[in-house]
Amino acid sequence: MNWDPWTGCYKISEGCTYCYYYGPYSKRFGQNIVEKTNEFDKPIAKTKKGTDRIQSGKIVATCFASDFFIAEADEWRREAWQMIKKRPDLDFLILTKRIDRFPIALPDDWGDGYENMNIGCTVENQETADFRLPLFLSYPMKRRFIAAAPLLGALNLSPYLGGIDHVTVGGETGREARICNYDWVLDIREQCVQAGKTFWFKNTGSFFKQNGVVQKINPFKQNSMAKELGIVILDHHKNTI
Repeated sequence: MNWDPWTGCYKISEGCTYCYYYGPYSKRFGQNIVEKTNEFDKPIAKTKKGTDRIQSGKIVATCFASDFFIAEADEWRREAWQMIKKRPDLDFLILTKRIDRFPIALPDDWGDGYENMNIGCTVENQETADFRLPLFLSYPMKRRFIAAAPLLGALNLSPYLGGIDHVTVGGETGREARICNYDWVLDIREQCVQAGKTFWFKNTGSFFKQNGVVQKINPFKQNSMAKELGIVILDHHKNTI
């Protein structure tokens, strides 16, 4: 289930260059004005029958068409937090490249975090990992994960894995996508094995290098190809699923 309370975004790091939402080859290119959407109140909205529009128990992918912590949404975010708090029966999932804004974007009653929040910090290379992840680990939250996507190079995440629950890895999608090297993916997986963390290889990206060969992968097969490699770790007590 998706909830996009606002849309519009703009580049802040290398991972944004060919963004599948707002990059130069996307249908939304140039939509960098941040605006509220008509589904802003979706978590508390009711159907005509009076039932919740989002049924209890759902995972709600939140603000994937923008960044939940983008500065232009500071006023709206206060109300968004209130709606999240009103739905403790839902799990809200947030991905952000703006984790440095986390302390100034929290509700007054955040404390050590809401139970129904799962926050992911996106990193694409070692530079962003070394800047964002120490901040990420320093802030109070109940559940946190790293999203290495789009993966643009080899990453050493080992210094940061002690404080997170999970790692997701994915390649870059699009006509100008940069290569995702399977060796990088396997190295991150091994770091997760050593740290006892779960791991998910979400997608190969459009250009996937394996055994020294770069393949162009159909966008509709990138997720299934990653899954077929069988390297996901769902149980941190095992090396494979």
